[in-house]
Amino acid sequence: MPMREWPASTAVEMEALGARFGAHVGQVRLVNIHGPLGAGKTTFVRGLLRALGHEGAVKSPTFTLVEPYDLKDISVYHFDLYRLNDPQELEFIGLRDYLHGQGLCVVEWAERAQDLLPTPDMDIMISIPPNGTGRRVQMTARTAAGQAALEALA
Repeated sequence: MPMREWPASTAVEMEALGARFGAHVGQVRLVNIHGPLGAGKTTFVRGLLRALGHEGAVKSPTFTLVEPYDLKDISVYHFDLYRLNDPQELEFIGLRDYLHGQGLCVVEWAERAQDLLPTPDMDIMISIPPNGTGRRVQMTARTAAGQAALEALA
């Protein structure tokens, strides 16, 4: 699987990396974002949404599970599964409809869905170094669409 890594020392850099990804998202339809609490997952998504034309606030959908954004050229569905109690709850919010639509699904804490999510186009891992300063963002393409986006980012 093709993989690339970037540093993001500040929230501004994390948002800028998300915007770069958003500018090259292409045919990517599912992105899983992993990382510990406070790593910058929602900050990355904010940058991605801004690059796609969203001008309003971007909040983490921790309590609603999904926040939809209907933008000019694409619909984006931002999921946060941190508070998911049972993966079967995803059936109640219509997860299959989101995944089979034409929009972009960005999923924080995807591992909590267990095996209900298909293979993502892109896996993004945000890690915090042991000294606690800065972040490392590792993007791994899992499909041809993900690989095209990753190559466009390079």
